[in-house]
Amino acid sequence: MTPSFASSYIRVQIGQIHCFLISLLQNFKNLRCHSIQDMGLSHLIQRSITKKLLPSKPSNIISSSWFLADTTAKSFDLSGGFNGAKINSFDDNDSLKISNSSYHVSSGGFMRGVVFWEPNKPVTIEEFQMPRPKAGEVLIKTKACGVCHSDLHVIKGEIPFPSPCAIGHEITGEVVEHGELSDRKTIEREMGHDDLCEDFFAYNRSKGTLYDGETRLFLRNSGKPISMYSMGGLAEYCVVPAHGLTILPNSLPYSESAILGCAVFTAYGAMAHAAQVRPGDSVAVIGVGGVGSSCLQIARAFGASDIIAVDVQDEKLEKAKTFGATATINSKIEDPIERIKEITGGRGVDIAVEALGKPLTFSQCTQSVRDGGKAVMIGLAQAGAIGEIDINRLVRRKVQVIGSYGGRARQDLPKVVKLAESGIFNLADAVTRKYGFEEAGKAFQDLNQGKIVSRAVVEIM
Repeated sequence: MTPSFASSYIRVQIGQIHCFLISLLQNFKNLRCHSIQDMGLSHLIQRSITKKLLPSKPSNIISSSWFLADTTAKSFDLSGGFNGAKINSFDDNDSLKISNSSYHVSSGGFMRGVVFWEPNKPVTIEEFQMPRPKAGEVLIKTKACGVCHSDLHVIKGEIPFPSPCAIGHEITGEVVEHGELSDRKTIEREMGHDDLCEDFFAYNRSKGTLYDGETRLFLRNSGKPISMYSMGGLAEYCVVPAHGLTILPNSLPYSESAILGCAVFTAYGAMAHAAQVRPGDSVAVIGVGGVGSSCLQIARAFGASDIIAVDVQDEKLEKAKTFGATATINSKIEDPIERIKEITGGRGVDIAVEALGKPLTFSQCTQSVRDGGKAVMIGLAQAGAIGEIDINRLVRRKVQVIGSYGGRARQDLPKVVKLAESGIFNLADAVTRKYGFEEAGKAFQDLNQGKIVSRAVVEIM
């Protein structure tokens, strides 16, 4: 049977964010954080909590592109309903100290997780030895996991990845145990492109491991090691590097909040950094699934004027209107390039976003932008897929083609959280299907068959 835990936990919202983003959900009834009002929630998120649950001894595990710019955070007392754990501020010469008694997980035990074995074969639910966090890591009791096309690409063999592997990367849950702690300097790196984290690609996407080159997952009976797609979050428990934590208000539920870590975060990175959407911009989004529909909401939040949704399913296009689309195009019926130009008076849009990962939609995206416009690519494609573009138009008309693989965790996640907290980003409408843990295989079958509008979530609670 699974191990027993103490009655109080830290609630967390976790996502992939390409360098293993963790977010800490605040339970305002049991978790008291001083100076929330003093600093403002977004500053508290970025400056304080992100720095607090860090490993106490230097370790190569914490080697992704995270930068903790501010060391002026106030102290936090988590003693209310949390076994007296305290998170204190520190300066450049201090190390964070958190009592191990604050987290309780019994030794031994096992848990269940969803495993991909080989392309186009059903995923299975397997029993694992209880994973253990190493230095700089935390053990999460998973509550919900988003159903993402990135995992589906792996399941279908479209993107190479070590197998067998545990899938799932867009999760919420509770922190129930932490590894050793380390000095803050261990995880400080240059300010910049978190979404280009070299270690993430070198270790996880190439080898299916965490940053020490080792998996944390082993089958219960045989002890066989299982690779991890991100943290392997479609499981009852998972281990995640603890270098990026963000408090969210308790008003955001576990299930819907899971999509903040990938679908919404990916959309925010594309619209804020790659596209740099400004008030009055015209935007077309080609492919309005989980990420594409999130792009619509972010574009609306940024003040875009014409927001055009392009897809082949009328149900998705109808839903897109609730996310801010001012016009919709069914590309099975109409030529999207001509229709976009018609809507924009012959110019084309300022920004076109491709969120599907197909050569055809890549071409549609580049041809839909105005002279000097931006074609932003965020959809992952089958390995080896090639997109074509008219080189002369690219050069003469200064068309910008930009790839975007997500946001910048320490900068962007607090903003994404704030959008959801304020209701500007509608989480309730964004999650349209929920599955039980035993239905995880069916969830990916439905995703593959186009039966999921926007985003679905597997509930593990």
